[in-house]
Amino acid sequence: MKVTVRLAGILAPYPPPSMGRHLYALMTDSVKEWRGAIRHAGIRTIVLWALFGSLACGSSAGAPIEIKLAHSASPRSLIALSAEEFARRANERLGDRATVVVFGSAQLGGDEVVLSKLKLGTVHLGLNSTVMSSVVDEFAIFDMPYLVRDRDHMRRIETEVFWPSLAPRAEAAGYKVLAVWENGFRHITNNTRPIVTPNDLRGIKLRTPSSPWRVKLFRDYGANPSPLPFSDVFLALQTGLMDGQENPLSNVVTASLQEVQTYLSLTGHVYSPAYLVAGVETWSKLPEGVRRVLEETARATQGFAFATAERLDAEFLEQLRASGMQVNEVDLESFAAAGQAIYEEFGRTVPGAREMIDKARAAARR
Repeated sequence: MKVTVRLAGILAPYPPPSMGRHLYALMTDSVKEWRGAIRHAGIRTIVLWALFGSLACGSSAGAPIEIKLAHSASPRSLIALSAEEFARRANERLGDRATVVVFGSAQLGGDEVVLSKLKLGTVHLGLNSTVMSSVVDEFAIFDMPYLVRDRDHMRRIETEVFWPSLAPRAEAAGYKVLAVWENGFRHITNNTRPIVTPNDLRGIKLRTPSSPWRVKLFRDYGANPSPLPFSDVFLALQTGLMDGQENPLSNVVTASLQEVQTYLSLTGHVYSPAYLVAGVETWSKLPEGVRRVLEETARATQGFAFATAERLDAEFLEQLRASGMQVNEVDLESFAAAGQAIYEEFGRTVPGAREMIDKARAAARR
């Protein structure tokens, strides 16, 4: 039997890992007795007091809060390294008030599952990327090809577009963004042929993340794109379900995709930020001092993420060449030209999109 208890607005699944089966059985038997007695009295709602709440949390009163941070990336990836660095820094400042614990490699579910758990309160923080555009349309500005020139440009976009326009929209959808880090510049790998122009993508079954705009982009390029959770990508490529995929080099190497892919084409077609996100309701229930430490540390970790990303790009490109992958440059002008239609559609269908694009482009000229 699995029971879900709401404690201060947070849902926790039962039995928790720290609870023995016998204690859990006793607890659920007691719940049945209480429920029966209260139903008999005609009352439909029960309040579970602090002792019961402490069982839900799997810890005794006064113990540090466990802040669960979930992501789907592989060990040693930029996402994983950034999450671990954030946890290290935050835990130094939090002391015995709280502890950030990182759950990577989709241990707590893929990106879409984690977004749901953030709202339920069973996960406190999620580190994700493209999936945000599946819940907030405006985040798809980062699906627009060749929008972000470099990391300095991204910093200006963050200041002038992200915090004034995107962060409030995320909050209205139930998500509090603590910081903007990096997933990286994305490139195409496949098993069919080198990709030099968009025409070379015709007929290629290409895995994309869960973004309708990324799917649209690769349809415009001529590919046959399909969204798939990142945790399923290796097997899909290995079995031939997919011919190729597109990702930052960090994700290619740390997921060992070079073992099941022949060609790497350096398109750099999209720059994907990474977002450290909380559910608004769950975030508001954390102590104010804990929230302050988490938010300040999250912002401060961006420098680590950007510097590490730049270093890993160079290191991983050499590793992929050494692994035997065939690496090629592409005709960037043809990719940029083929991507203009999606700018027009995005600007036409998403409120405020044209203004955000104009601001982002203007920031590149400074």
